[in-house]
Amino acid sequence: MLQTPSGGVGHGAAAADSGLMSIGTVLNVLRDEFPEVTISKIRFLESEGLVEPQRTPSGYRKFTADDVERLGHVLRMQRDHYLPLKVIREHLDAMERGEAVHLPTVGRQRDGEPVLEPSDAPTAARIGRAELLAAAVIEERDLQEWESYGLIAPLPDGAYDAETVTVASLIAELGRFGIEPRHLRVMKAAADREAGLVDQVVAPLRRHRNPQTRTHAEARTRELAGLTVKLHAALVQTALGVRLP
Repeated sequence: MLQTPSGGVGHGAAAADSGLMSIGTVLNVLRDEFPEVTISKIRFLESEGLVEPQRTPSGYRKFTADDVERLGHVLRMQRDHYLPLKVIREHLDAMERGEAVHLPTVGRQRDGEPVLEPSDAPTAARIGRAELLAAAVIEERDLQEWESYGLIAPLPDGAYDAETVTVASLIAELGRFGIEPRHLRVMKAAADREAGLVDQVVAPLRRHRNPQTRTHAEARTRELAGLTVKLHAALVQTALGVRLP
């Protein structure tokens, strides 16, 4: 079993039933620490070989407590260390072999590939356009349309934030219900306003002369983002009169 760093997913999984869990149950366990996680994200991590749930004869995924702990470790490494999945997979494999591994951070790019380097101020992992298309299982025409509506935007160097994979996967999934990209512009506008509010609150910390205070701004941003996501989800559920599993 993996020895996870600070975080609560391992304890949450241990508290769950010792039997196998459905993907919905896993989602509920993970959302205590990772409110932004989705079923699409879990399926994507499975497709990347980060977790291998069992399958029932009818094809349903069934996860063990160890699977949930592993997923939590993956999500924590993405969130706290900004690592691409390839590096996370190598780190997990090394941990399972009992090796002590230093966690690098993702810095500049070389020939479209992220370069790992030590840093006191980690930057977000980036992926190329082709990698985004493959990871989200979408076509070039889809991405072009979504970019035209401002739902997805490349970084100045033409790469994409790794979290764009989640955004693209969710847009595609909503499309299967007949929700078109033009319908999602209101959601993007709301997200931008929420991000602007968080940024406004944290801005004084980022401008502070004390380096420790500026470092604290990152943690405060993450905390406020999590609360904003939870509030948004609760408001949508209240408006629809439903409760998500």
